[in-house]
Amino acid sequence: MKNIQFILILISGFCVAQNKFEIKNGSGKYSAEISVDSCSNENCEGKATIKLMDKKTNRFFQTLSSDNLYFFLDEKQNPTVNVIQLYNEQSPLIFNDFNFDGTEDLAIRNGNESAYGGPSYDVYVYNSTKKQLVFSEQLTNLAVDNLGMFETDHKRKRLITYSKSGCCWHITAEYEVVPNKGLRKVYEFEEDAMNGEVVTVTTRNLVNNKWQSKTKKYKISEYYKQ
Repeated sequence: MKNIQFILILISGFCVAQNKFEIKNGSGKYSAEISVDSCSNENCEGKATIKLMDKKTNRFFQTLSSDNLYFFLDEKQNPTVNVIQLYNEQSPLIFNDFNFDGTEDLAIRNGNESAYGGPSYDVYVYNSTKKQLVFSEQLTNLAVDNLGMFETDHKRKRLITYSKSGCCWHITAEYEVVPNKGLRKVYEFEEDAMNGEVVTVTTRNLVNNKWQSKTKKYKISEYYKQ
């Protein structure tokens, strides 16, 4: 009986260990330890805490949480990091400079609450006054209201989102980050094939605070060969 109890304790300890993951290479500034409620051979999900350590000082930096840190495991039973694939893999943690202020920020997956049941994220930006990562409602909304996590274009300093309605209507939008004001949409690329015969392609650019729009129509058979 004692042997069975000992084995059960070992199994229990092993399961707990499997629900903790270290991410050391996702960030130039932080290493992270993820603790999540439940894991199988393929994925993890549930309430989770993310403990961040400062790589330079090797000291504790901050603990953040997620109500549902849903993520898949790779072939080595580890989570990915910084992967954003439309309709495919999106990592539990995305380290990046989302507001282009030169400091690293963090997006933490929080379930599948974006469009069409896609990945959703809570986004935190570094606050130089508080010296902590603080929750950004605007950036979080951007990662919830569209098809998963937005992309970050550092060269042009724009955030890029993708949305759709069914098979036949898609739109790409780009946002600028205006210091002390927030996000401003500056570009849209819309593809509308709802009538089943032609694709109406509309490009909109914000120029001097005014929208400029151009529209072209293509036969569906020709457009989707491109």
